[in-house]
Amino acid sequence: MMKVLVVVDMQKDFVDGALANEMAVRIVPLVREKILAAKKDHRLIFTRDTHQKDYMHTEEGKNLPVPHCLKGTEGWEILRELRDLAKEADAVIDKETFGSRGLLELLCRTPDVEEVELIGLCTDICVISNALLAKAALPNAGSLP
Repeated sequence: MMKVLVVVDMQKDFVDGALANEMAVRIVPLVREKILAAKKDHRLIFTRDTHQKDYMHTEEGKNLPVPHCLKGTEGWEILRELRDLAKEADAVIDKETFGSRGLLELLCRTPDVEEVELIGLCTDICVISNALLAKAALPNAGSLP
């Protein structure tokens, strides 16, 4: 049985870029500590919010009209402070919306998961969306904070 830590959207645009947030800045060292501790006995998966140049014409862009996490830009990148850990991760999944279909598919193909823990940004949108997908993929997994 394995444990999984999902690191959701720890990207420049959510911390000190287009959607900068002082609270996000403050959690970066804590997220790094959590990942370092978890990598000993957890499978690590990072998600990366990923939009295209047509973002403003999408449903999300019409409701959140702030271009962010445009693929290939500096704001799309995993934070510099976490990039080394993302390179060591089992997967980095680009997602075009709040919840990651790729994460759902990966978890569905990994039936021996006993626990899924999620950390990252934004807790009220992307983290919760991915927590719900993880629970749908693994209804008998023990922990979804």
